[in-house]
Amino acid sequence: MKKKFDFKKIYLFFILLFFYAPIVYVVIFSFNSSKSLTNFTGFSLQWYEKMFNTRSMMESVYYSVLVAVIATVVSTIVGTIAAIGLSKSNRLVRELVTQINNLPMLNPDIVTAISMMLFFSTFAIPTGFGTLLIAHIVFCIPYVMLSISPRLRQLDDNIAEAALDLGCKPFEALIKVIVPQIKEGIISGALVAFMMSFDDFVISYFTTGPGINNISTYVYSSSKRINPSINALSTLIILAITLVLIIMNVIPLIKQRRKRHEEAI
Repeated sequence: MKKKFDFKKIYLFFILLFFYAPIVYVVIFSFNSSKSLTNFTGFSLQWYEKMFNTRSMMESVYYSVLVAVIATVVSTIVGTIAAIGLSKSNRLVRELVTQINNLPMLNPDIVTAISMMLFFSTFAIPTGFGTLLIAHIVFCIPYVMLSISPRLRQLDDNIAEAALDLGCKPFEALIKVIVPQIKEGIISGALVAFMMSFDDFVISYFTTGPGINNISTYVYSSSKRINPSINALSTLIILAITLVLIIMNVIPLIKQRRKRHEEAI
């Protein structure tokens, strides 16, 4: 009997090849001994050394991480409080605010970027680190709220009321009762906010000022000339993301096995 040709597997293979071949290509040529991006002449770590010795590149990494961390913390706190407050509002207000909250995600990045740029220029706010941070916080909040809202819809409304009846103050009920119930949504929202901020280019390009570059704007400004150090930087970012994903998937498995072991005992 002839084996049937599996078109789906071939299609999946080419899709994966299309996504991951460029990443593998960047990693390989980050160790190239020459500047060539087409001919691998030998193994070398010189581009990693040059990357760490290039002040402007290290500053872009610093600003990317700093802005992403601050934007994540602020947007997570604000988004969590807003989502909880919205869940307690009447239906009309909830639907209206939800639609408004979805606008930054539905709008193309260029529209949001130009809007933020015009806002800062209208009020004569000098662009720089502050405007870049404000812009990132603003467009990260909707993603946090979107991640938390489904968890809140699954939450029993009587839990908070029961906590208040048992003597908890409103803030204690929020911290000790509601937040632990929706912590998965909060963590998901924080991770999405961090990645959106760290990865953003368009909004950063229109809201940053002279001398303030994150990784995306720095790479764009260096795209006109061959700079293999960018390959080294990209490789380290890929490695860091891979490690985070592995840890995020391994820790829940460890917790599940420990829980099963405790139940078995």
